[in-house]
Amino acid sequence: MSEILASDRDVPDYPMQREPQCPFAPAATVREMTREDPVGKVRIWDGSMPWLITRHADQRALLNDPRLSINEKRPGYPHMTRSRAASAPHHPPLITNTDPPEHTRLRRTANAPFMVKRVEALRPRIQQVLDGLIDEMLAGPKPTDLVQAIGLPVPTVVITEILGVPYEDRKLFQTASHALLSHESTPEQAREAGQALIGYLDRLFDAKSADPGGDVMSEMAGRVTAGEMSRVEATSMATAILIAGHETSASMISLGTLALLQNPDQLMLLREHSDDPKFVANAVEELLRYLTIVHSGIRRIANEDIEIRGTVIRAGDGVIFELAGANYDAEEFPDPDRLDLRRPARQHHAFGYGAHQCLGQSLARVELQVVYGTLYNRIPTLALAVPFEEVPFAMEGVAYGLKSLPVTW
Repeated sequence: MSEILASDRDVPDYPMQREPQCPFAPAATVREMTREDPVGKVRIWDGSMPWLITRHADQRALLNDPRLSINEKRPGYPHMTRSRAASAPHHPPLITNTDPPEHTRLRRTANAPFMVKRVEALRPRIQQVLDGLIDEMLAGPKPTDLVQAIGLPVPTVVITEILGVPYEDRKLFQTASHALLSHESTPEQAREAGQALIGYLDRLFDAKSADPGGDVMSEMAGRVTAGEMSRVEATSMATAILIAGHETSASMISLGTLALLQNPDQLMLLREHSDDPKFVANAVEELLRYLTIVHSGIRRIANEDIEIRGTVIRAGDGVIFELAGANYDAEEFPDPDRLDLRRPARQHHAFGYGAHQCLGQSLARVELQVVYGTLYNRIPTLALAVPFEEVPFAMEGVAYGLKSLPVTW
């Protein structure tokens, strides 16, 4: 027993703190585990010790393995937060908590607006939104906060237009989504935020049912009327799309800008090739790899015993996939600490992998291509207004980001 307790004391807490001097890269413990213990145990908030999978190749194999489940209602599931654990038993079936075939059905109901062709058709509108925001920024005071001026508004405008949610209500859902995703929220705070957001969207569904438009919520309201979705499924799906549709892209816009300002040679390269769509698209992939903003892993539970690298993951064990570990795996991405916009990085796991890969990844890619291909040419003298060490990072959510990014020009 003493040997077990001693070994337990050596299990690292997860998620790990990133190094302040190198906040873009995974924590040192993640890097060490990737090299030396790629199928190891970690301790999460409730004291349980799920497995942590860090290697790129292992994630590719296991994230497509039906022996792992995303069913968050199973005992032993390694929840991200205590508020998520408290609310999970009450969640309706979603694409984020069901396995095939139920997941396949639900994904099909939400997939159409995020198909590549429909997203590409939004590119001119995204460009128009960005250009207008840059005009406002250039006409306003400096220094300014790029998070509020560009990072948050671009994806928020776009996702509200796709869904049919009034942009003027953004404070309500931005505040609610922060509470729902934060590791610091109590179960009560998360429950209140969730109820406020679902109540808001439920009332909006009533309006869409009575007077439908060409937006996704109107489309889902029609599916509810036709009996293809339940009202609870539709409201929950709209909630998930609204939160994911603005949080992660907002973080990537600001963090990508900061990373480029810290790598002026790569920023110059991007400016020089901003008229080359293929170069800009590849630059987006490398920045997604380099930053890997989902820093608290994606979670599964084993349906049956699984052997990998000589280790057996037992049925009922929790499993966490550390995406940044895979994206900094030197076997897949040589010299991973270097930001290299010419690197072929499309095989990264920033959006996860397998059947549950991010629904909105095509939209995120187009938004980032438009921003990264435009912003630094429109404002070629863009620069930090404070020392790098004073830029405030926000690490308390499922995805990390910046509380603000003071810039001047």
